[in-house]
Amino acid sequence: MNRLDDKVALVTGGSSGIGFAIAQRFVEEGAYVFITGRRQPELDKAKDKIGRNITSVQGDATVSADLDRLFQTIENEKGKIDVVVANSGLVDPQEFGQITEDSFDRTFNLNARGTLFTAQKALPLMNDGGSIILVGSIAGYTGLDGYTTYSATKAALRSYARTWTKELKDRGIRVNNLSPGPIDTPIMDSQADSQEGADAIRAAFASVIPLGRMGRPEEVAAAALFLASDESSFCAGMDLSVDGGMAQV
Repeated sequence: MNRLDDKVALVTGGSSGIGFAIAQRFVEEGAYVFITGRRQPELDKAKDKIGRNITSVQGDATVSADLDRLFQTIENEKGKIDVVVANSGLVDPQEFGQITEDSFDRTFNLNARGTLFTAQKALPLMNDGGSIILVGSIAGYTGLDGYTTYSATKAALRSYARTWTKELKDRGIRVNNLSPGPIDTPIMDSQADSQEGADAIRAAFASVIPLGRMGRPEEVAAAALFLASDESSFCAGMDLSVDGGMAQV
């Protein structure tokens, strides 16, 4: 028996990287998965690669109308949700003293605001006893140069998990935070102007991780599967770090 048989899951930002790996693993474990993202071609590729038990819905997590259309699609097709993985996010590193208002607004709008309203709009469709997984980051509780705004948004997600766990206790909905460390995904390339620069960032991260390497999206997906399944039935309001020990020692 698969661990997510007969479950319906939503994974935002599911067309690549961590989100794609989570969606793919959930389908392998028996779930029907809805994925979202802003870029239709990438969604199409992800859907084709996973191949079954998946619906893609193009949309922006910062746009209320797009979220409404997403949940209407889920209601029309499945009528319920058992698992929400709020994974959409962006990283825009800027040193304190040089942070722009535009960067601040874009980062908070997606990472903090988009996550909140994604989860809130899911509630009417969620089965009691469901699972909400907020994809945070170890940046939410460690100091990293250049990550002022990103880190603050991820700290907000940790706070959400604590508060929502109390507010949803009567429905038995478990809310947990999943905090990856440096994971080797395409987002790493977006933080540099060249491939050499991106490789230097990867090497710098690997040098401070006790396991001596960056993580893989599949390793985060395994942790998400635990939080989505009944194997974590007594886990609520917690933070699960998948970081190779970087923020632990």
